[in-house]
Amino acid sequence: MTASTGQIPAVTPTLSIQESMKHAPSLRGGVLADTDGDDEWRDDPDNEDTVQRSSLMLALMDIGEGLRLWRLAVSLGWLDIKLQFRGSRVGPLWLTLGTAVMIGSMGGIYSNLFHIVLKDYLPYLAISMILWQIGIAGVTQDACTCFISAASSIRATRLPFSLQAFRVLVRNGAMFAYNIVVPVGVYVIFGLLPGPVALLALPGLLIWAVNAFAFCLLLGSVAARYRDIPPIVASVVQVAFYVTPIIWNGRQLGEKGWWLIFNPFYSLLEIVRQPLTGDMPSLLVWSVAIGLSVLLWISSLFVFSRSRAQLAFWI
Repeated sequence: MTASTGQIPAVTPTLSIQESMKHAPSLRGGVLADTDGDDEWRDDPDNEDTVQRSSLMLALMDIGEGLRLWRLAVSLGWLDIKLQFRGSRVGPLWLTLGTAVMIGSMGGIYSNLFHIVLKDYLPYLAISMILWQIGIAGVTQDACTCFISAASSIRATRLPFSLQAFRVLVRNGAMFAYNIVVPVGVYVIFGLLPGPVALLALPGLLIWAVNAFAFCLLLGSVAARYRDIPPIVASVVQVAFYVTPIIWNGRQLGEKGWWLIFNPFYSLLEIVRQPLTGDMPSLLVWSVAIGLSVLLWISSLFVFSRSRAQLAFWI
């Protein structure tokens, strides 16, 4: 693995780009033969349906193969973290230290600006910032470069594309583990205990993990084809940070906060944050979060199944 990029070098190239492009029609549908009669075959509506079903099956098989290689995904994701802090004496602990400094500084400044007692505001800010930065914003932006950043290894080795999505999932999971220490420390300092309701955050975290994988397949495929997508997504996430209750509390809006449920990030955030702050998420919040997750998975499977055969040529 190269030290500068953190990507796997070409070890056992099995198919050159030129050879792959020559056989692209057979890869696109998974059932098309590389013969002169392909055009007539594809023009048949029944055959087109067969191609689409086969593309979906190939996408599902790709995901299944990626799951089977979960040990490799864990190794690659953890290696990404170690390479990020290569040469550092503190290593990945900088993730915790940097977040602690940021949360402490923001807590002091915004508690004064909002005229809120630090004991009431800092725990809320700490858990909100960690969940947003790592669980939502970080995963969303990493998903855009899921396949682009692994271009060399994808070209060099015959591995399932979904392995790169699992790699992103592991990397962000490790970062989340380092950062969640900060709000836990804040809770201990102020003597706060969410209670048994905090266990409800576990199904919310499971939904987040499943959604993160779907985001990688969806945004990774689209961004591989259209390179303007990553900066567009980054801009949208930046705007979403300010319109989602993270540094401010939704209760501050009072009755004017009815529109928050239409913010897709709000319901996804609340199914994890509310249990960790001692509150029970409402049925509406759970319904919206689950509905968005189902929609996200349908979109991801549709896009990934149709673009999977071309990914190696786009990156």
